[in-house]
Amino acid sequence: MANQRRRLFAKFVVQPCLRLVRTNKFDPEKVFNTFKRHYELVPLEVFGSDPYKTLISTILSARTRDEVTFEVSKKLFKIAPNMSRLRKLNVNELEKIIRPVGFYKTKARHLRDLSRMVDGVPNDFDGLMKLPGVGRKTANLVLNRAFGIPAIAVDTHVHKISNLLGFVKTKTPQETERQLVKILPKKYWSDMNRLFVSIGRQYKSQKKLKEFLKTQGLLSQGRRDSP
Repeated sequence: MANQRRRLFAKFVVQPCLRLVRTNKFDPEKVFNTFKRHYELVPLEVFGSDPYKTLISTILSARTRDEVTFEVSKKLFKIAPNMSRLRKLNVNELEKIIRPVGFYKTKARHLRDLSRMVDGVPNDFDGLMKLPGVGRKTANLVLNRAFGIPAIAVDTHVHKISNLLGFVKTKTPQETERQLVKILPKKYWSDMNRLFVSIGRQYKSQKKLKEFLKTQGLLSQGRRDSP
């Protein structure tokens, strides 16, 4: 019985892993160096040094183009440059200011509610997750971008490109985050979102993205199938 178990383990676990190692070389350094060479500024990064502006602009960015979010955020920050000023705006006033973004009514309520919950932006994951309108991506992005704490913020670009490269094979951003945290050295965490988002913005279609990765010699590193 013990011999049979060893044979089955070798057949279904060891051998597939060996094949993966031989065919799918995991080389994040090559990927990150390539993406850095082709990097173009992501609009919302300009708010990166300010926790308040990073948090608010990221909440506004859900289901909204970055260019639209950027203009709306600038308009809002002229009126409410900090949390105490934001707290003075009611929902109707917020709706008028942020109307161009997607789901602006819901986001206006989130901004009103969070401004009454805290005086400043929490610098820990659990504290951020308690705020209205904040999910894992937003919390990790604020930690990383505004506080310099290594974290992997997984949006659609990070999720899609990580799967194309063969870093992971997952179906949701949440699964992607869990897998990346396990396999990706921490030194890459801080750059991942901004680099992958920049590439994803430049090559919006799956076809163009694959062509870019192929010309850079990156697709050969991992699986070619998408989630």
